[in-house]
Amino acid sequence: MNMSNRKWAVLVLCTVLIAGMVSAQDWPQWRGANRDGKATGFTAPATWPKELKAQWKVAVGPGDSTPALVGDKLFVFTRDGADEVTLCLNAADGKEIWRDKYPAAAATGPAGRHPGPRSSPTVADGKVVTLGVGGTVSCLDAASGKVLWRKDDASGSVPKFFTSMSPIIVDGLAIAHVGGEGKGQVIAYELANGNAKWKWAGEGPGYASPVLMTADGVKQVVIETEKSVVGLAVADGKLLWQAPFAPSGMGTNAATPIIDGQTVIVAGQGRGTKAFKIAKEGDAFAAKELWSGKTGTVFNSPVLKDGKLFGISEGGFLYCMNAADGKDAWTTSDKLDRFGAVIDGGSCLLALSTNSNLIAYEPSDKEYKELAKIKVSDKQIYAHPVVAGKRIFVRDTDSLSLLTTE
Repeated sequence: MNMSNRKWAVLVLCTVLIAGMVSAQDWPQWRGANRDGKATGFTAPATWPKELKAQWKVAVGPGDSTPALVGDKLFVFTRDGADEVTLCLNAADGKEIWRDKYPAAAATGPAGRHPGPRSSPTVADGKVVTLGVGGTVSCLDAASGKVLWRKDDASGSVPKFFTSMSPIIVDGLAIAHVGGEGKGQVIAYELANGNAKWKWAGEGPGYASPVLMTADGVKQVVIETEKSVVGLAVADGKLLWQAPFAPSGMGTNAATPIIDGQTVIVAGQGRGTKAFKIAKEGDAFAAKELWSGKTGTVFNSPVLKDGKLFGISEGGFLYCMNAADGKDAWTTSDKLDRFGAVIDGGSCLLALSTNSNLIAYEPSDKEYKELAKIKVSDKQIYAHPVVAGKRIFVRDTDSLSLLTTE
């Protein structure tokens, strides 16, 4: 190889490495790149400071949805007066790059205390997909904010506490569960044009978001409905398997399923946590229950790390559970709140609940050991934080902030 070719190879290698570092810090959808709550690009400080360093803070309007971070851009789904709004912000300084808005009714009734969107935007293939509180699905060009297509297939029917699931993009399809109590449909929209490639009409939507799984070579999307957990084939929407998982009392299906190979783990209110093995039996798939644990969640999705589940229980306590048998390892005595997020930060775990305290603790199944507790807002927080590198993006009831660990 001559010198010029060597220089070219080094340049290409550096470009690939830089691209890899950037993508490692992306948070392009609900719960991160793989919807599993893992912040693969997070760098925890050797010694946690008493306070995080505030870089910027901007008003974005009401909403509980998590921003998406792709490269140097943040995508925020929010509300402004009578409109649902998608904002594109510069991640470095919070300045607005573009915005799209459309008139949409706000959440009402008991849910009216949170009038803005709950569903988080999903960014893939240069496009941004959102799902409004009334079931409006929008696809925008990520660079310009141009509306590529917008669909209203919910027919005015919404869950009791309004639409909360975050759409998933896979194989050129934007998949969303729309409708209301007792009647809903999962629709796979072609990302390029908004045409419906397939629909599955079944139970109404829950409040959890779908995840992707491949079982016995078949790619499928796993969705919690209002009463079940189901697996639909990505290719054609065929129902592959269904397992009962009905809430008790006033409970809801709000925790995102966890995928561990061909095992699906679901947590709920009043039902604890259950694990199902998904595998073919003859020509059809079946969901076989592996175990049932007593600890469940309400508005928190646990993370799976080193064979253990870490989350916030329905009583509002941090807990650790063995993912092999569902047995509890430990539970804290200090109560947080049922609304919250737990993130796998690699060397540590991070928890953030409505009390606005960010807690760092060790990922141990032996005991709970707190590393830091830092106040990150003077308002309540319902949105999941975005954790990338040394940056933590926090959305409270009406603003978005960038905080850094140093």
